[in-house]
Amino acid sequence: MKRLLIVILLLGFSITGMGWGQTGHRVVGKIASKHLTKKARKALSTVMGHESLAVASTWMDEVKSDSTYDYMEDWHWVTIPDGQTYAQAEKNPNGDIIATLERIINELESNRESMSVGQQREYIRILVHLVGDIHQPLHVGTGLDRGGNDVKISWFWSTPTNLHSVWDTRIIQHKEFSYTELAEVVDHTKKSTVEEWQSATIRQWAEESMSYRPMVYEIPQDNVLAYNYVYATWDTVQLRLQQAGIRLAGILNRIYG
Repeated sequence: MKRLLIVILLLGFSITGMGWGQTGHRVVGKIASKHLTKKARKALSTVMGHESLAVASTWMDEVKSDSTYDYMEDWHWVTIPDGQTYAQAEKNPNGDIIATLERIINELESNRESMSVGQQREYIRILVHLVGDIHQPLHVGTGLDRGGNDVKISWFWSTPTNLHSVWDTRIIQHKEFSYTELAEVVDHTKKSTVEEWQSATIRQWAEESMSYRPMVYEIPQDNVLAYNYVYATWDTVQLRLQQAGIRLAGILNRIYG
């Protein structure tokens, strides 16, 4: 029975899940870079060189083409069925997004001084990407449809795709913003809101994503998603990108600031 549960978990998602896609991930990195303290910005420039957080944000998707990084595949997502918490949910033996974020942050906070620059750079690349991923609702999956990959969609009546792809890229692409433009569009947060968002835990971020799942799955019977769906979801997409960037900055400021 335990072996069967593990198999089910491993089928709960798919390596086709790419978080927010390149534009969305870069938005998260760009917003975070704007909210760094001077000390954190200086420290990160030593670690990252000329590689911005926006550029670093897509590294985890790029290395999927390199089999030596296959061990990271399951780190992009987590399965938490409806009605359960992360503590209650069956854990993926290969790791998940929550466990990885908690581990990476703890190691940077505890052991940064003894880490090489190369190790810190890799950890930051992972951190930037996964903070973005966990704010995309379908990266906290129900375990029933591989994070929306099995939900077949017709995008604007003509393009066959799936629900996960719609949330990763298509809603954002429909707006035709560059990542720098979109970062400017969504980054307008009061100081009190920044402090509130940064005080939330990683597991609370996941719970927030779960709370959006009913809205994500509000799909018409013909499975055609077009203008109405973009209109209904765009505010949530902007909010989650904004929250991810602000929270990423909070983590980096705590570690390096």
